[in-house]
Amino acid sequence: MTTELYLIRQCSNKNCNFRFPAPKNSGVGVHCPKCKSETLIIHEINLNHEELYKNNELHQANKLGVVLDNIRSTFNVGAIFRSSDGVGIKRIHLCGITPSPTNPKVHKTSLGSELTVNYETHPNTVSLIKSMKENGYIIWALEKTSMSQSIFNYEISESSQPTILVVGNEITGVDPDVLKLCDAHLHIPMVGIKNSLNVAIAFGIAVYSLTENQFSSSKSLKV
Repeated sequence: MTTELYLIRQCSNKNCNFRFPAPKNSGVGVHCPKCKSETLIIHEINLNHEELYKNNELHQANKLGVVLDNIRSTFNVGAIFRSSDGVGIKRIHLCGITPSPTNPKVHKTSLGSELTVNYETHPNTVSLIKSMKENGYIIWALEKTSMSQSIFNYEISESSQPTILVVGNEITGVDPDVLKLCDAHLHIPMVGIKNSLNVAIAFGIAVYSLTENQFSSSKSLKV
């Protein structure tokens, strides 16, 4: 993990007054991107990722595993890695067309979280889930179906069985044959016109909801 230096710059033109962050020693931001006037350095920010990681009092391994079923967007995959790191998830299974952090666009969005979250690639989600079921995993799907229940009302029973959350493609959702194998279908209630959220946002809400006990007690899901 590395140390990064950033500057908070502000345009010297009072009529513009544009303020923004820029990497130090990069030459970026010397002139205002809006009006081209010179900028002033207001603050220097030292981002020591290793220290932040060491000092995170909540840092612990979350025993929930994740399967990404043909997520197509590099942005969404990178954001899911960041949320996974945030709750201490230690392994993500990338299936089908799901891009990995070897893709520069995923790496850029994940901001290095792939260094703390291990990942594996698999060609077929259905085959993977069948194998997991044979090995005693509990499988949940984050998907609105006729059988799904609100993730906020779902009662998590104490169990030593390993647990996996499956998140599906942005357009087609979780593979129908994967849904048949799942022990529960969970959805996030919607009250607006749209019936779904961006998959990375939905994932973040879901994993924090499912692992909330981790932040209030020593309980955690077993995997």
